[in-house]
Amino acid sequence: MFEIRKNRTKALGGRRRLVREREEYFRLVDLGYGNAEACRLVGIHERTGREWRNGRVANERFRPPARSAPAPEAADRYLTQADRLHIADRLREKATVRAIAAELGRSPSTISREILRNGIPLRRDASRWAYRPYAAQGRADARRPRPKPGKISQSPRLRDYIQERLTRRWSPEQIAAQLPREFPDDLEMRVTHETIYQALYVQGRGELRRELVRALRTGRARRKPHRHAARRQPRFATPMVMISERPAEAADRAVPGHWEGDLIVGPGHRSAIGTLVERSTRYLMLLHLPGGGHRAEHFHQVLARTIHTLPSQLKRSLTWDQGTEMAGHGSFTLATDMPVYFCDPASPWQRGSNENTNGLLRHYFPKGTDLSAHSPEQLVAVAAELNGRPRKTLDWDTPAERLAKLLAAS
Repeated sequence: MFEIRKNRTKALGGRRRLVREREEYFRLVDLGYGNAEACRLVGIHERTGREWRNGRVANERFRPPARSAPAPEAADRYLTQADRLHIADRLREKATVRAIAAELGRSPSTISREILRNGIPLRRDASRWAYRPYAAQGRADARRPRPKPGKISQSPRLRDYIQERLTRRWSPEQIAAQLPREFPDDLEMRVTHETIYQALYVQGRGELRRELVRALRTGRARRKPHRHAARRQPRFATPMVMISERPAEAADRAVPGHWEGDLIVGPGHRSAIGTLVERSTRYLMLLHLPGGGHRAEHFHQVLARTIHTLPSQLKRSLTWDQGTEMAGHGSFTLATDMPVYFCDPASPWQRGSNENTNGLLRHYFPKGTDLSAHSPEQLVAVAAELNGRPRKTLDWDTPAERLAKLLAAS
């Protein structure tokens, strides 16, 4: 039986590691408890529970979760007959919705909606609810066929109500909110604002008159899509190879020849300097990009010329962000036989060495200054100065010394 410890300090000072607390926390989470309740029962702060479960970004370094999540099994989109049998069995055992969801690997809201949608009042008594798995499967199957007739088209009274208020320049959200106030006991007179928008914008449904679109405040004849990271359009003509497919030898920095790259840009993106950092030695190379050389049509050529100056053992891979300057990455790979791996959107820590070096470079090239003013000789001098600076991460070797040792050994 777990008990909250009243004293968590060691006899000789310092804090005890919360090993027992962490094990109990994850046991409760696996049973379906939420973060707040599990933290209360274990006696820890809610933030501690979130950090154990999700990891934490501290000092620009990501601390992984305390327990690695198992790879999720490929679950069907819809609940199956076996899932519904399990729900019915567990409901008879008085299990909570969260516990059932955890056992099926589903969201608690999925189980809750399933019970409400496909359950029935027992003997027509709304206070007694029954869930019959085979009947629930039948109801779900009956609702699944598409296309479905729209609710607005099936109710002339509802359609007329919506059209009359649209002509008075009410918004769909105002109409949806007013319906239950005017018709509190009439469930037919219910609709969401999204359904009204769909009736207006989706071609071929014919539920509301098309000219009513002009009564909307935006006046748009079609919806303006919002972009989401998970539904991005292909960024480049040549498909990107993501960092998750990069060889493991690049991740552990054991083998030289894996580079990280980026641009530091001047005001208005009118000038730029390319930066390349070798992951195992932190060796830096700077690319001179005069007269718009950082644009996609020229940049891959400048980058290829720089890579050609390296010995073959130092040309293993290049990791870049999804900047438009790398639109020619396919041509670069063909010219150099060096694969390019792209970071995930908004994930600068995946190029940590390069980001750190770019910060150091801002001492020489301050933000807001014209970077085209620096000659190739100046860039070589700055790179040499940084490559000759001892680095703690290299046991106080310099990048130049570490690179020379690797080349001599090979």
